[in-house]
Amino acid sequence: MFSSEMISSFNELETALYNYICKNGEKVVYMRIRDLANETHVSTSTILRFCRKINCEGFSEFKVKLKLHLNQSQEVKVKSSQYALSEFVERIESFQEGIKRAVDLITSCDNVIFIGTGSSGILAEYGARYFSSIGKLSMYVKDPYMPIQANFLHNSTTIALSVSGETSFTVSHIHQLKESGSHIVSITNNKHCTMSKMADVNISYYVNEEWINGANITTQMPVVYLLEEMAREVHRVSTRGEN
Repeated sequence: MFSSEMISSFNELETALYNYICKNGEKVVYMRIRDLANETHVSTSTILRFCRKINCEGFSEFKVKLKLHLNQSQEVKVKSSQYALSEFVERIESFQEGIKRAVDLITSCDNVIFIGTGSSGILAEYGARYFSSIGKLSMYVKDPYMPIQANFLHNSTTIALSVSGETSFTVSHIHQLKESGSHIVSITNNKHCTMSKMADVNISYYVNEEWINGANITTQMPVVYLLEEMAREVHRVSTRGEN
């Protein structure tokens, strides 16, 4: 409800008003403007000016928006991951074709690069370590401007992770790597996304997204499985080739 631009525009009295509202929101929605003025030791004109700064025509509209904001911010019950896991396990066979195509790219390349941000970045780093552990040297690249030799990228496969498949940072990173000659394998929650369109191979795991207080807490168990299964299959294929 309060953007950073709004907060930075507040003067000293408006900041005091903002702090009071943050701590007493449930109480404020039932107060009259005069009551709030008395509680915060500011004038009613200060309150009205505050309301206009947060795009409300008056105090009544402000209280309506505040109540809606409080209702949306109420604690959401976190679901058990058991359901998402069991549902994913039932669909494991449907991922085998995508895994096989990804493995074909990975086994034929010299280098593997992992990219992602946030929780996907943590899993990308884990993926690079896991692949390296089974003998396919991989690296996690967090900075899209990190200098990488062209010959390293020419015969490489990039594994890009994102729940939405629309993360601008990751999309931009994919574009740069793709232009440099790297093949792209994307792992996203659905195939109708920008990353899927840019990828040579996309694997979509389709689980219900969950959000708590503006944070995406969608389970990442399918991603862990997909990364480990690809790595193990790469190892099996490479071992057969050596024998």
